[in-house]
Amino acid sequence: MPEIFLKNVAKSFGKVVAVDQLNLQILSNSFITLLGPSGCGKTTILRMIAGLETPTQGQISIGNRVVFDSEQGVNLPPNKREVGFLFQNYALWPHMTVYQNIAFGLENMKWGKDKIHARVKELLEMLRIEQLEQRYPSQLSGGQQQRVAIARTLAPGPKVLFMDEPLSNLDAKLRMEMRTELKRLHRETDSTFVYVTHDQQEAMTLSTMVCVIDKGRLQQYAPPLQMYNNPASVFVADFLGNPAMNFVDGHITGDGVLTFGGIGVRFTPFNAVTLGERDVVVGIRPEYIRIGDGDMEGTVYSTLPSGMETAVKLNVNGVSLTSVVFGDVDFPVDKKVRFSFNKATVLFDRDSGRSLARGALSAL
Repeated sequence: MPEIFLKNVAKSFGKVVAVDQLNLQILSNSFITLLGPSGCGKTTILRMIAGLETPTQGQISIGNRVVFDSEQGVNLPPNKREVGFLFQNYALWPHMTVYQNIAFGLENMKWGKDKIHARVKELLEMLRIEQLEQRYPSQLSGGQQQRVAIARTLAPGPKVLFMDEPLSNLDAKLRMEMRTELKRLHRETDSTFVYVTHDQQEAMTLSTMVCVIDKGRLQQYAPPLQMYNNPASVFVADFLGNPAMNFVDGHITGDGVLTFGGIGVRFTPFNAVTLGERDVVVGIRPEYIRIGDGDMEGTVYSTLPSGMETAVKLNVNGVSLTSVVFGDVDFPVDKKVRFSFNKATVLFDRDSGRSLARGALSAL
């Protein structure tokens, strides 16, 4: 399977810059998720790689072949790029059976009947929809339609599979099941997947690498857990995680004394870094605020028990902090509780929002 390279790729619609000087390397056999809010440019990036949208400038290569180059005048059509595209609405032919939908593209490519039959049977078995072979789309559930759409996309053996929010039309339970299926499918097909979503849980659970986009610019490109623990900015940190990371304005002195929300602690960075004295934003993941012991006290403002975990919002000196307590526990509202900070805290520059350091908090 090929690597994909984007070099200084940009796309403008009139005066609106949708993608701004994007440089990206997508490794062979990887599962890349383009993640960001609506309108950030992620679908435009996907469409430019697939050949469905023409960049304003830059170069795109798939494997050893340049498929777009604004300076050289190269712009291969989608059917010459050996890619597959899975649309959000599945776009199945309503008057064709499952078998016919999967075979349709192969027939247009002039495959022989025996070869088409063998390929369709292989995909029906791979996606576990053999029993649906003679049904029509109207007789299928949303999840079954999605499997058929995937089978049809995989039929010609594309080197790269593009998916634009393919699970957004499914209910929560089915979305979870289909995430499992997509991850298994990626492993079995040994293909390169490029996936677009605004759902950070999908990005975290499916991807080998996550590419966070905001206003057409690349914010961070890293493995999901690395990005979760080491966000490059307040924007990235806020976009990954549910409940979201706590952000509190603070101030750090040259000797490492950090004050925020009426709390004074010592900040010890994990790596050698000179912070000096400055205003910062303190970022703390909810699961790293441990309720039950510790030197600090807060008041329970509200709780959201869900069985497996409980999100607890604390009032600490007028500052709101969210904690996650695992297990089927609950706390009375207005109850005083002790808490401590466990594991890592991230400091961000107040002005730029960029990450400064990751470290531990301890009592003075």
